[in-house]
Amino acid sequence: MKPTKISTKIKIIGAALVLSILSVIAITIYLNENNIKDALIVNIAGKERMLTQKISKNIFYLYHNENIDFSELDNAVEEFIYNINSLKDGNKLQGIPSAPTDTIAQQISKVLILWNSFHKNVISFKDLLVDRKENEKLLKMRVSTIYNTNNILLQEVDNLVTMYTKHTESKTNYIKKFQYGGAIVLFILIIYSLLQLKIIELHAQEFIDYSKKLASFDDVNNLELITIDAEGEIVEVNDSMNCFITKVNSAMEHSNEAIAQSLQASSKLEEITDEFDTILNDITNSSEISKELNISEDIVIESTEELINSTKKLQHLKDKLDNLLTQCKL
Repeated sequence: MKPTKISTKIKIIGAALVLSILSVIAITIYLNENNIKDALIVNIAGKERMLTQKISKNIFYLYHNENIDFSELDNAVEEFIYNINSLKDGNKLQGIPSAPTDTIAQQISKVLILWNSFHKNVISFKDLLVDRKENEKLLKMRVSTIYNTNNILLQEVDNLVTMYTKHTESKTNYIKKFQYGGAIVLFILIIYSLLQLKIIELHAQEFIDYSKKLASFDDVNNLELITIDAEGEIVEVNDSMNCFITKVNSAMEHSNEAIAQSLQASSKLEEITDEFDTILNDITNSSEISKELNISEDIVIESTEELINSTKKLQHLKDKLDNLLTQCKL
């Protein structure tokens, strides 16, 4: 299996960090916006509780005073109806969703049933109050009924407020848990990133140490290979450097062998030349033989010169390689 490249790891870690941060920010903003709406809903539900008391107090006030003014009572009734319908079906204008759970929806329906009965008594109270002298007894009974039913309605509205409050708190706890989870994920990613960077730093230091060691070598004929236990691009660099070192060592070895062989051949040819010279001195009777030997001597001398030239060229190659290694040290 091909090892994962370091650049790929860095890209994956970076993408994971960015994605995690953006996810945490986006979901937190979304949930916070919902919490603002939930706070508005709890406020409306709490206002419904206040309106039931306001309606009852206004009825008692009208009952005990001769001044008949239903404006405050009617406003409270209309506001209560508007709010309870908004909680039940939602309100796009205010950004209020419908009942979030079945339990809350059932509680709203229960409140509406009690409200409808309570509202009928309020309407009856208003009609009786207009002809108070003729309906005093019925009016008193209606006020008593409103008082009794108001306590029941108030209790159920209070239960509704409690349900909304608990629902909001549960969402707030969910936000906290999500934020804690996101923070843990980010912490793990950061720690993993630091570990990977530390590993990369260690491998880079190994290369630096090896380069210093390479520069300090006195014998450049047999350079040591670098061995780094790494992965990805570092493995590729390690293999490339070792390939270069292997080629340099091979070239140096072949050049030394060639120089040694050429020197040996040159030495042998010199011996042969000396032998020919001895033979030439001994042979003086035959001009034909002398002529042939002179030709042979010329051939040997020419071969010797070519070998000497080859030796110089090989020596020049070795000098070039030595200069290359010297420049690598600098």
